[in-house]
Amino acid sequence: MNKTLGLLAEFENPATLMNAAEKFREAGYKTFDCHSPFPIHGMDEAMGLKRSPIGYIVGAMAVTGAALGIGIQYYASVVAYPHIISGKPFFSWQAYVIITFALFILLGAFAAVIGMLKINGLPRFYHPVFYSDNFKKFSDDGFFVSVESDDPAFDIDKTKAFMDSVGGKNIEVLEGE
Repeated sequence: MNKTLGLLAEFENPATLMNAAEKFREAGYKTFDCHSPFPIHGMDEAMGLKRSPIGYIVGAMAVTGAALGIGIQYYASVVAYPHIISGKPFFSWQAYVIITFALFILLGAFAAVIGMLKINGLPRFYHPVFYSDNFKKFSDDGFFVSVESDDPAFDIDKTKAFMDSVGGKNIEVLEGE
């Protein structure tokens, strides 16, 4: 049995898509998405999206990686095996820069990839818009807004009428299992 997963509406150009995004945000929709074949400057603000926390996550993990690199090398050369090598002091930080930098980059990169996947809810192997034949042209010349049925403001008739009122064309009910 198929159930309603959401609605999809096509818009003529980036300006009408931007205007529609602002109208959807003002109307109280939360789980809507705008689809465009290219990035549109200002779309995040029009949709009411907050700044991504990924930069803070990457920064924290990168600093953790650097601290881990310094800490491991300090422990090995000062605590566990305190040997004087070539007349250098036990903690000769200049020799530790390479490993510290490598762990800084490594943990930062892992945090970026894992954080991005987690924040974006990926991997998601399906999306309601994939059931639409009309949506196939989004990567070429289509501009779409999709509203998922789990949105608190979603009502199939009211949402369809709202999409029509903001300039949506080819409004399609997305159904699936």
